Amino acid sequence: METFLPAYNDPLFSLLMIVFIAFIVALSSYLFEQYHKQKEEGKLLRFLEGFDATECSLESEEMPYEEHMLKPLSLLATAFEKSGEYPKAISLYLYLIKHTQSKQDRNTLMQRLAHTYLYAGFLERACQLYLEILRKNPKNIPVLHSLCIVYERMHQFEKAKEVLLPLEVLHQEVSSLHAFLAFLSLHAQQHTSPQACSQQLLTLLQKEPRLYVHIMPLLFKLSPKEAWRVLDMSRIDEILDILWFLPKSQLDFAIITQNSVLSTLYYLKGVTKTPSLESGHFLLDLLALQKREGQAEAELCFTYLCQQCKQHFPMRFHRCPNCMAIYSIKVEEDFAKKRPKRGDSLL
Repeated sequence: METFLPAYNDPLFSLLMIVFIAFIVALSSYLFEQYHKQKEEGKLLRFLEGFDATECSLESEEMPYEEHMLKPLSLLATAFEKSGEYPKAISLYLYLIKHTQSKQDRNTLMQRLAHTYLYAGFLERACQLYLEILRKNPKNIPVLHSLCIVYERMHQFEKAKEVLLPLEVLHQEVSSLHAFLAFLSLHAQQHTSPQACSQQLLTLLQKEPRLYVHIMPLLFKLSPKEAWRVLDMSRIDEILDILWFLPKSQLDFAIITQNSVLSTLYYLKGVTKTPSLESGHFLLDLLALQKREGQAEAELCFTYLCQQCKQHFPMRFHRCPNCMAIYSIKVEEDFAKKRPKRGDSLL
């Protein structure tokens, strides 16, 4: 036996022991990694069991999966998502997440699934998925931003502010988000203490002037006198729609008569009788001239542009419904033919 195995004091024996120990360590590490991977996969599958889209018409349960199907099915799911067919997109994303073996592809698909839930309005499910993603990768900046949006839409503003802390640690600019969340919090509690809310809105407006387009409509609602007092004549275009729809009881004629744009605007509304035909606002001057000539067949109408994604919307928004951008709304006015008021039945 001694001819086959080296003695314990032989250098070759030490070398064999090192190789043997390295082999044991490598094998143990491999087995532990496989065990951990299977455990994570089992945990993920159990986690996804609560997200099955049973209402979807796609029969994906019996569909055989092959690796080359990942890209075309991902594109199909994205197409469903973009077209608003969220149940179909959700079903495909769940199918791909359960069958793909790539950790990177799985994380990407989970983000897309959470994104789909967010746009579909399933906020609790989106929140759970974002938290699961962050559990594995706490420094995922896009997911942190998305989780903040979820908490914001759930009116859980304190939790949304907590999400800003890791973003700040990751050297992201969050001061604008802090101001935006402060405004949304005041907007949500406007009925509890209108007077205190008005004062806080004025303070917030001084800190973040970009909130002017959002704060002024709420301020006109809570305290019209304060709103007229802080009205910025150089930024009338940003709230032209709000001024157009203000009831007569909330108008300040002392301010209106001193401003050519306002006097022309309320001449079109029939509130004042003497317009300024040189207000500098082309559309208002055009409509005022037509009315003066007895051809008042048009009136103002408004659309709202997101300056980030260039999408138009028929209603005001705080955060763009399409790209989720903030401070991106732009009020665009146009004219349309007046609709005669009729009492006809819809039948």
